[in-house]
Amino acid sequence: MLELLVGPVAHGGHFVARAAEDGTPGVDGDGRVVFVRHALPGERVRAVVTEDPGGAFCRADTVAVLDPSPDRVEPACPWAGPGGCGGCDFQHAAPPAQRELKTAVLREQLDRLAWPAAGLSSVPLHEVVVEELPGGPFGWRTRARLAVDDAGVPGLRAHRSHDVCEIADCSLVPAGALGPVLEQRFAPGTELEVTVGDDGAARVGTGTTVRAAGRTWELSPGTFWQVHPALADTLAGVVGDWADAPAGGVAWDLYGGVGLLGSVLAGQVGPDGTVIVVESSWSAAQDGRAALADLPQVRFVPGRAEREIARLGPDPDVVVTDPPRAGLGAATVRALADRRPRRVVHVACDPAALGRDLALFARAGYRVAALRGFDAFPMTHHLEAAVLLERLG
Repeated sequence: MLELLVGPVAHGGHFVARAAEDGTPGVDGDGRVVFVRHALPGERVRAVVTEDPGGAFCRADTVAVLDPSPDRVEPACPWAGPGGCGGCDFQHAAPPAQRELKTAVLREQLDRLAWPAAGLSSVPLHEVVVEELPGGPFGWRTRARLAVDDAGVPGLRAHRSHDVCEIADCSLVPAGALGPVLEQRFAPGTELEVTVGDDGAARVGTGTTVRAAGRTWELSPGTFWQVHPALADTLAGVVGDWADAPAGGVAWDLYGGVGLLGSVLAGQVGPDGTVIVVESSWSAAQDGRAALADLPQVRFVPGRAEREIARLGPDPDVVVTDPPRAGLGAATVRALADRRPRRVVHVACDPAALGRDLALFARAGYRVAALRGFDAFPMTHHLEAAVLLERLG
């Protein structure tokens, strides 16, 4: 058992504390680093070590709060605490405090990984914030992945574990939707893709219908779509505001999925322009072709964007990128910069990957002209960000 004085939030849903060898709180930066969950900055807590790899740090879970933060609230979900489901990191924090924590993480990652190398004075870090999305902090998740234990019981994974936590409901999913699924039994060791339709019912392994950017999209089972119902339209609005693709011009939508953001670009370039959507998922590309059949200026290219950039033509005026969590990486940023788009609208779901990519763009001759963060995953440590990059010279 450790007694800890909790310090700042860190990327990943935990907080930094230090413990002396005798288990008392470290003083003035002394002591071993402890990454502790279910705590808040400034609190004094008791915690149990959950992982100890040796060396300079260990991981712990808060089991008692001695001096609570004014931002602490009672979690809405009984499975959200220590030893329970690993899906929620911040249910013990009031929603405004959650956004402040995410803002702090976003600023810290950008400051450490991007700003010094990039000299991005056009967007002062103190102005970067994580914004609330419509709909409230609960009931927003329209897609969920459940794990099935050895007895066939579905549930959610425990934190940093393959163990399945049996739950009766999930407060992030629309109320009551998961209940009928959780009462069923499935093949042991499998995973379930659950979607919640507009009727509020949860379905396992089926497609769904969604609306965004003024269109209806029929999604096949497994096709990616943003889990927060407001995020698709929010990102479409950002692209509409920032991309500024010229009429008759060329725009690329890399890692484009079903072409949601490509549909916005299509409206900007018009019928005489060209939009190329690069997507590696066959089902997503097929769903996108069907949804955008009335836009002949949109062409889907199958394949991984990082491999297709050099083969695409002609050079783009504007590029939208929405890569997986790991980000673009050096080779992709370099290949993209070689095609010299005037603007890049970059969407990221991991602040560390975002920081690394922005530093790469800066070295390739781009500056950040705008940046917005979105609390698209309330109660968790995750966030979404969008950045407008402009080519210098």
